[in-house]
Amino acid sequence: MSRSDLHRLISPKSIAVVGNRGADFAIKESKKLGFNHQIWAVHPTLDSLEGIQCYRDIKDLPEPPDATFIAVNAESAIEIVSDLKSMGGGGAVLYASGFGEVGEEGAKRNQRLVEAADGMPLIGPNCYGFINSLDRVALWPDVNGCEPVSEGVAIITQSGNIGLNMTMQSSGLPIAYMFTLGNQTNTNIADIIHAMLDDSRVNVIGLHIESINDIESFDSAARRALKMKVPIVAIKSGRTSASAKIALSHTSSLTGSDELFSFFFERLGIARVNSVPEFLETLKLLSILGVIDHNGVASMSCSGGEAGMMADLIDGLEITFPSLTEEHKNKVKQTLNEYVEVDNPLDYHTFIWGNRKRTAECFKQMIDGSFAATMLLLDWPKTPESEQKDWDTTLLALSDAVTGTNEKAIVLASMADCMPKRIIDQCLKYGITPMVGLDTCLNALNHSYKIGCAFKKDEVPEINVLQANIENNTSKQLTEFEGKQLINGYGIPIPKGVIITNLSEALKAAEEITYPVTLKISEAELAHKSELDAVRLNIQGSEMLEQACHDLFKIGSSLLIEKMIKDSVCELIIGVDYDPTFGKYIIIGGGGIFVEILKDSALMLLPVTREDVLVALSKLKVYPLLEGYRGNSKGDIESVVDSVISIIALVRENDVLELDINPLIVLKEKEGVVAADALIRLNSD
Repeated sequence: MSRSDLHRLISPKSIAVVGNRGADFAIKESKKLGFNHQIWAVHPTLDSLEGIQCYRDIKDLPEPPDATFIAVNAESAIEIVSDLKSMGGGGAVLYASGFGEVGEEGAKRNQRLVEAADGMPLIGPNCYGFINSLDRVALWPDVNGCEPVSEGVAIITQSGNIGLNMTMQSSGLPIAYMFTLGNQTNTNIADIIHAMLDDSRVNVIGLHIESINDIESFDSAARRALKMKVPIVAIKSGRTSASAKIALSHTSSLTGSDELFSFFFERLGIARVNSVPEFLETLKLLSILGVIDHNGVASMSCSGGEAGMMADLIDGLEITFPSLTEEHKNKVKQTLNEYVEVDNPLDYHTFIWGNRKRTAECFKQMIDGSFAATMLLLDWPKTPESEQKDWDTTLLALSDAVTGTNEKAIVLASMADCMPKRIIDQCLKYGITPMVGLDTCLNALNHSYKIGCAFKKDEVPEINVLQANIENNTSKQLTEFEGKQLINGYGIPIPKGVIITNLSEALKAAEEITYPVTLKISEAELAHKSELDAVRLNIQGSEMLEQACHDLFKIGSSLLIEKMIKDSVCELIIGVDYDPTFGKYIIIGGGGIFVEILKDSALMLLPVTREDVLVALSKLKVYPLLEGYRGNSKGDIESVVDSVISIIALVRENDVLELDINPLIVLKEKEGVVAADALIRLNSD
């Protein structure tokens, strides 16, 4: 399938509808939007559909349609797709279910559908299709709330009902396209993203995702959007566990597939949101206001309570309310009563309420502070329009203040009931962004800022998915000693140590290694030695060693004796785990016995650079220890980074199913690191 084929389907000059129920809406909804090109109807028995004369068969059409909406059963749909392909049709939307979503028989039917299409683009099956509000066509089997627009947001979802509901919003979001993709038989999310990037009328892309079947193609499309500076906002559902595997390592308890998606989106500059209102409001803000170029924003309201609430709600976000300079404060004060305390957020009180000129001057002086965006909190009362004059005047004052400037202004209502549709329309007319929900608006601005930061970064390398054969029953669990020898071969320091099988060997080894030493059982099947009380630390002499040997030889027949490492700055964990979507990935976190309690970790998808490792480290709760917390010695951060890069080389050259270095003991700056424990499972094929 070529992009030109897909463009022909989604921006058609001729459409055909096949069937009755659902097909009738495709005609009605396209006409309602204003589609004024050729429409054909096909039905074996009906004379007409929605006033259009019916052809008995798709092959009877006078010419191949650019786009066809197929609303017949699954078996008939396959035959129609085959006919469309033969006659040179542009593509089709398949409303019918009964394909890949219904088991083995459906999967076979799906394969026949793919063969019938032979590269001709299909949207669906098991979907509602799409609405193109730019070119005024709706291959859609139900009512919808879209209206013609000249530019705006493209929304891509896998759910017909969610897509339908989103079209019914009346908050001022300009929906340029709505796609519901269903089973994605031969046209997936990435294909549609590329098509949207080819349309300069699309300024933001919104994704509702249940799963991504082809992560590499999605990554390619998202990186293209990032390079073109087209924002993407995503809401991800369908959260599942990472994979079914033997959970030997601590690493497997630190993350799951949903966290990988969060990291993946962040890497690509995609804003991840958690609710439909935040999704729609963020899309609207980005479409109308765009990305903000720094993190300093302002808030204005005539209520101290609202100002205080805004100050609370912004806590924890990357955007801030910067304090005003004394000069700036004085300029604002001159527009207000002497009793008003000026700051950001600004409570301008009600002394100027209803006075358009004075209010506009106040707003103008406040906004004139190089803010990335300024919010005016304004809730209209539930009264007749004739009684809302003062609120309207305040909006007009804001319009006066920003007219002729490049300031980004927002009118913010605390709830949807407090922003009438007429006010939304007026805001859009004045170039002001209408927003609903205090926390939602702040989150949207935060997303806008973070996307802007992503736009300024270097190009993101394509994702590298390293697969693993997790079904393999012949995997090999290495002993700790074997695991350490393997990582040491890649340059990661390990304590000096040997395997011993009796007390005499232990005493001799301890003299060579020098006290203090550690003693542990060395059995591949006994992964978590601490839980078995199978570790003895800080053994200072032969008496202590003899007692330790006496205890541990009861648990295992061979023991590992090593030099005890002291004076650590911090303990970390480095792990490798596997996810069926993303392949092998790296985890780094706070290590030692608290790893599963604190869950202090950050993850990295391949490929990984030194800078990526440094960013991941900076996110950890233990990072202040590495930086020399409260005057203590700094840790050897560079050696930590070296270790992670070494592990990645090991993973690329060996079929590692699971890896866990815990703890990696970080010594003082310039003194290196030491892997005190290692657990590795390899594919033995």
